[in-house]
Amino acid sequence: MFYGSVVALITPFKDGSLDRKSLKKLIEFHIENQTDAIVVAGTTGESPTLTYEEHELLIELAVEYAQKRIPIIAGTGANSTHEAILLTKFAEKVGADASLQVVPYYNKPTQEGIYQHFKAIAEETNIPLILYNIPSRTGVDMLPETFARLYSDFPNVIGIKEATGNVARVSETISLTNEEVLILSGDDALTLPMMAVGAKGVISVANNIIPKEISQMCKLALEGKFDEALKIHNKYWDLFKVLFIETNPIPVKTAAYLMGLIDSGELRLPLYYMNSKNEEKLKDVLKKHGLIS
Repeated sequence: MFYGSVVALITPFKDGSLDRKSLKKLIEFHIENQTDAIVVAGTTGESPTLTYEEHELLIELAVEYAQKRIPIIAGTGANSTHEAILLTKFAEKVGADASLQVVPYYNKPTQEGIYQHFKAIAEETNIPLILYNIPSRTGVDMLPETFARLYSDFPNVIGIKEATGNVARVSETISLTNEEVLILSGDDALTLPMMAVGAKGVISVANNIIPKEISQMCKLALEGKFDEALKIHNKYWDLFKVLFIETNPIPVKTAAYLMGLIDSGELRLPLYYMNSKNEEKLKDVLKKHGLIS
């Protein structure tokens, strides 16, 4: 259900509030362009800046707008276990198809603390849980052994978004679990290398603006057609790089606005608009690929 190309959806804001019209437009865009699933309220969705009420509203609206035509994965992780449980229960209640659970950030728990955090969430909910390991943002690395324990102990822990930048993590994780485990790349530039050794797809930033292409690359890789998938990877390599020229999601949200996918490129502080030199670099790459004129 969650194999292939999963978009880490941007959260559209307008005049300081959630832009419902643009959110609905984005969901329709991804349904039409063959995206396999949508993550809302993740890092790319500026989840740290959402109020609790906005966080719940965003999940509820996404489920409502999708109408079961595409799976909705709700970002409901937190560095408070209690808060993560409450958000995850809410996502389950309103009909989200899965939950993305980031490793607790800032607290820097031990491996046993990470295990106990996810254990508590898994025991309190029934929704499928995809864990999210991104040490560059959380300050702590969930080791493959810790994930393997959780995967073995709790049937609703179904997979991991691996964003360490280490392709070997795929092989390590499979060796400790099985070949059917859901491993998703957390980095567009590493999607194809990770799929070559057993990952099942990507939770993608670039998918926000080139969904058909990312979907096709993942489909080809899942079919073992790596020569054809490599052509897509190489073609969009410069786009993968420029989307991280400043902190994600600043460049991709700017790109989506320039392409007319959202009505406003508004960001939430402390994220701020791109500096002019970097924006020109972004525009040059978008023009090269025919995404803007």
